[in-house]
Amino acid sequence: MKLKVGDKVEVIAGSSKGKQGTILKTFKNENKVVVEGCNIVKKHQRPSATSTGGIVEVEAKIDASNVMLLDPKTKKPTRIGHTIDKDKKVRIAKKSGEKID
Repeated sequence: MKLKVGDKVEVIAGSSKGKQGTILKTFKNENKVVVEGCNIVKKHQRPSATSTGGIVEVEAKIDASNVMLLDPKTKKPTRIGHTIDKDKKVRIAKKSGEKID
């Protein structure tokens, strides 16, 4: 997976299409990510000692293929490439060639 926690992404498919946010969590084995403010679902939560019960809105997982990284230069969705810079693999934006890491 070419996405990391903290990356700014845009959702390109699904019910949250067009929304932008940062990645809160990645699931590499499932190839899914959780994006802030996107794919909101209602979860029915039982009361516990630490929290009150009720219906809570939380962000659900989105498939990594349905999000695209935002280009740091143009702020538009772009694909991700790799290049070698001083014996270190670095991610780059395909549209502008700008380094991401």
